Amino acid sequence: MVKTTQQWHLASKPTDLPELSGPNQTFKLVTTDLPALETDQVLVKALYLSNDPAQRGWISPDADPERLYVPPVKVGTVMHARGLAEVVDSQSERFKKGDTVLGSVGWSEYAVLNAKDVQPAPDLPGGLSKTHYLGALGLTGITAYYGIKVVAETQASDTVVVSGAAGATGMMVVQIAKKMLGCKRVIGIAGTDAKCKWVESLGADICLNYKSSAFKDDLVRATEGFVDVYFDNVGGEILDLMFTRMARHSRIAACGAISAYNANSDRRAGLKNWFEVISMRIQVRGFIVLDYLSKMSEVLKEFRAALQEGKLKIDEQSEHVVEASFKEIPKTWLMLFDGSNTGKLVTSLR
Repeated sequence: MVKTTQQWHLASKPTDLPELSGPNQTFKLVTTDLPALETDQVLVKALYLSNDPAQRGWISPDADPERLYVPPVKVGTVMHARGLAEVVDSQSERFKKGDTVLGSVGWSEYAVLNAKDVQPAPDLPGGLSKTHYLGALGLTGITAYYGIKVVAETQASDTVVVSGAAGATGMMVVQIAKKMLGCKRVIGIAGTDAKCKWVESLGADICLNYKSSAFKDDLVRATEGFVDVYFDNVGGEILDLMFTRMARHSRIAACGAISAYNANSDRRAGLKNWFEVISMRIQVRGFIVLDYLSKMSEVLKEFRAALQEGKLKIDEQSEHVVEASFKEIPKTWLMLFDGSNTGKLVTSLR
């Protein structure tokens, strides 16, 4: 049995973009002993790691544990992450050596996990890669479904805008809104012309490049008649601008605020158009996918049916899988914040 493992521990909590070297480096590579395997536990080797913007909030120095939906990462402990892993030893009747499982493996080469906290990851239909369990067919897809259908109460008659539309969650929101809910108009927002073209191939009626000098004018033209539902992944200036484009009694599903994740509180953009929420009676509702996990199996059944009916497109373009050594895990994770990935960012450990 493996007795030691490499891990990436949190070394210091960053106030801005995490640092990979120097005196204030955010993470530290360590080798540590593994606990002995007990009854109803499994020893797993990490194969693929999920990279999620939410992880940035878990290491923020101003994160109040009483305000977070999961415990923050403590300095000197392993960085949290979900992943796909191979069972290399088992003391559980549920899993055997060689099984592929899904669980909270963290940034750890090997991990001992309780069997009750691990889910099987069987082969997917149509030869789809199991990495989609970390994205479209996992918590990311459930987030998109919960936010657009349940939280925003989106109807077929709605005009919908999705920010971060080329990201892991946004690309699923676009498809669910347009092809599963049948919304009359779906508008995406992404960061390059190439990403916008891809979002349109998923079903968006139009996708706008927010880095274009004409973005504001383009958004006004695209939202003539105003917007019923806005699915917000970014916060900041785009959210503030969207307040001015919302219809009376419209709904905003607040999923993320990636534009501010690496900015300290002094540099975060203020909302200048908040009065629009009052004057237009806009409903803004934040949500966390953990509140909806009891419905996960039902949603995944809907997704499978939608795949068979051609209403969902999930393929190699839906994810950005980066092969990396264990030492390159933090560097790969930081790709989330430079806009270089399209779809779900996954680390494939070699």
